[in-house]
Amino acid sequence: MSSPRSEQMPQRLSWSEYFMRIAALVSERSTCRRRAVGAVAVKDKRILATGYNGAPSGIDHCLDVGCMREDMGVPSGQRHELCRGLHAEQNVIIQAAVHGIPLAGAEIYCTDQPCLICSKMLINCQIRSIYFARGYPDDLSCSFLDEAKVYYQRICGALQQGNEV
Repeated sequence: MSSPRSEQMPQRLSWSEYFMRIAALVSERSTCRRRAVGAVAVKDKRILATGYNGAPSGIDHCLDVGCMREDMGVPSGQRHELCRGLHAEQNVIIQAAVHGIPLAGAEIYCTDQPCLICSKMLINCQIRSIYFARGYPDDLSCSFLDEAKVYYQRICGALQQGNEV
């Protein structure tokens, strides 16, 4: 027989849903005008670091000065160096490094599939697994992750409708 509490309580989130929702919340700090992305580094079900995409500290944000990629007509997924901002995954790595937190063996939960540059960085950090909610058209990124034997998985429906950015 179930207790009144269990009948009233919603189903508990899985760990993957929990961390993916945190990544979505982190993405709300993004200063990118094109795409808000959040990432969370996790090890042993503990959050190690978070990151979102945006300009480096002390640099004007795209929200304030406009998007140089839009101004230059650069398509999404190309010429990543032509951007004021850092990617969420890059900021996770930087935050962990600044605070002396090793990422080897950790998992990354990210709202979006990492690009090739971020995938190479995550490989070198010895990230064990990458989970993402939205795909990104970068087959080379997947190829590198496969070759490095880094597990990755798209978790469909992981973001609530309000967090679809």
